[in-house]
Amino acid sequence: MKKKKFVAISIILAMVFLAACQSKESGKKENESTENITINSVGELPIVEETMTLQMFAPQLPTIENMKTNTYTKWLEEKTNIHIEWDLVPDDALNDRKQLMLASGDYPEVIFNGKLTPEEQMRYGEQGVFLPLNDLIDQYAPNVKKAMEELDYLEQSMTAPDGNIYSIPQVNECFHCSYPNKYWINKKWLDELGLDIPETTDDLYTVLKAFKEQDPNGNGKADEVPLTAATEATMWGGNFAVYLMDPFIYNDGDTYLIVRDDKVSLAANTDEWKEGLQFMHKLYSEGLIDMGAFTQNNDAVNQLANRDENVMGSVTTALLSYALSPDDKTPRHKEYVTVPPLKGPKGVQQANIEASVTAGQFALTNKATEEQQIAAMRLVDFLFTEEAILLQEYGPEGKRWRKAEEGELDYNGNQAKYTQLPGETTQTHNDGWEQLGPSLRTFEYRASFTAPEDPLAEDGYGTRLHQETKNNYEPYATTENYPSGIFISLEDSSEAAQLKTTISDYIETNLAQFVTGDKDFEKDWDAYLKGFEGLQLDRYLEIYQESYDR
Repeated sequence: MKKKKFVAISIILAMVFLAACQSKESGKKENESTENITINSVGELPIVEETMTLQMFAPQLPTIENMKTNTYTKWLEEKTNIHIEWDLVPDDALNDRKQLMLASGDYPEVIFNGKLTPEEQMRYGEQGVFLPLNDLIDQYAPNVKKAMEELDYLEQSMTAPDGNIYSIPQVNECFHCSYPNKYWINKKWLDELGLDIPETTDDLYTVLKAFKEQDPNGNGKADEVPLTAATEATMWGGNFAVYLMDPFIYNDGDTYLIVRDDKVSLAANTDEWKEGLQFMHKLYSEGLIDMGAFTQNNDAVNQLANRDENVMGSVTTALLSYALSPDDKTPRHKEYVTVPPLKGPKGVQQANIEASVTAGQFALTNKATEEQQIAAMRLVDFLFTEEAILLQEYGPEGKRWRKAEEGELDYNGNQAKYTQLPGETTQTHNDGWEQLGPSLRTFEYRASFTAPEDPLAEDGYGTRLHQETKNNYEPYATTENYPSGIFISLEDSSEAAQLKTTISDYIETNLAQFVTGDKDFEKDWDAYLKGFEGLQLDRYLEIYQESYDR
């Protein structure tokens, strides 16, 4: 028995040794395959003289048929001489697979679309899994470097506390998306009642009360819902408390922080916050705010807006299309216009603004050879060119876009560069990557397409959103928001996340209770303020102040 056991152990050890040798030899061959490869000068194509293979991790979007045979993949490989060996995972499983992959050490040379949080960038950068990109950007990525110089928020959102850049994000400067907390009101009802678009909080109260009591839809019933909304999780910009608090004090609906004279503080424990809650309570208690606004989803708003007789007076949302389809089948959408930020009792008038940069997308791992690192960075830099961006999102010329003709005007009223073409609607396609991976879509690029002249026409929704944002929100952009994308140091990140969750939940719960009347301002306000003492508010502010100062 002992002899048999010894023989079995010997065989196992031999197999392990052989596997290790094969693995080592395989790794050696992989490294050898990139040696002596000629990489052309910066800006010159192809990037490499002989085909180089890069393994890339990315999600498989359900709308794209096949990333290997995709026309954009083929075009990119032809242009650069870099063959992409995809490591794809279903989009809804990306985060789980990413965590497992990085923890196990079984990851490719390139994370191409990783949705990398600041914490992940710092953790795996510190461990040496992700390589610093600073020198590679400086030497081989002039387009990325230029973007960092021209977009004041970009370098800040890429740079970890140790000074290293471990990931490159996607810049997507959607103009109307930058101002998501819009307020849409029924202009037809205003005209019926002889009222103007509200300019102040007092004006809004007058308008909503008229909507409730004066039968603007003319059906003889008191069925009007003056203001409706939905949860932010289900309807972008749906949190009505953001729009209605801003005339008193800035409310980002997330961190609840404000910045004044470079000092970070909390908005939700101030007298101004109390005044904002009292205003909302007044509206709610008189039935001017939909009772379901705190809890209902966007489907409930859509059903309300599409009743046989129109009962929706106004709605807070980034996109009116959550409530009403902007087409000729639903002409009711033409009744609504946006209301600029309201002016508060002390003259405060501000609009929320959000940065146009995603979490980290591209990262290089320690499995990439020096040649692969350079080639991959050159590839990303090429993806920052307008030609690559256009084809990535819209596919080959002539299918979904063409060059604009003389006299076609863009969203800013200038000569347009490109015109979108109506295409057949299909569930899947194989002509582009949509918006996958690191790229650069600036305001200027996105506005350079031909704008339909009639904002209320079926194809004019984009024009409408642009005009409403340009006229009613951009002039009032807040200066008190805590900048998004600022890194919190790795040693503080877990604590900060826990404190943020606890404090935000406390603020949101109490906001709802004060607005609905479950809590009384005279009896419960002091207790509400005192409650912050047990939530380590001082530490929360200290962490965010240190990150801001850094």
